[in-house]
Amino acid sequence: MAWTAPGVVRTVELGHLGILPERQMLEGWLQWHRETLLAKCAGLDSAQLARTTVKPSALTLLGLVRHMAEVERWWFRRSFAGEPLGDVFTGPQDGDEGLDGVEAADAAQAFACFRTELRLCDAAAAGRDLDERFRSAQGAPLTLRWVYVLMVQEYARHNGHADFLRERTDGATGDNG
Repeated sequence: MAWTAPGVVRTVELGHLGILPERQMLEGWLQWHRETLLAKCAGLDSAQLARTTVKPSALTLLGLVRHMAEVERWWFRRSFAGEPLGDVFTGPQDGDEGLDGVEAADAAQAFACFRTELRLCDAAAAGRDLDERFRSAQGAPLTLRWVYVLMVQEYARHNGHADFLRERTDGATGDNG
């Protein structure tokens, strides 16, 4: 039987985020966007996830999952936490950060890697102050707060791409698929 992206149970309701303290709000928005990307993929098989649907772009839903695993790893674990890690799929030095080189056979592995990275990234930020500073690869001073805001915008942008990709794949629209 062919692998299919699992369904998503929402753990965050957007209406509840507006009155939370800053840290919980940032974590909530990030989690909502993570779940949205997974919801855009839910129910699709490996071939559908790896298919380009908005020509001439080579962007795919599977490429977005791989990319976000790479981006989460880069900012939370490598940059903020200073973990000496290599790339998951590809890295910033090649410019595509997991978007290219997608093969349908890699879907189950890519989704498992994505979920593992989310867990490890959350652990890297757990208990750390939002004002804790680190330096970017270019030497700019940044904070953990900045990483959360960056990740929310990164997901928001790519979830917009995922909207088009999913609609062109099977017609599904909305935040849950």
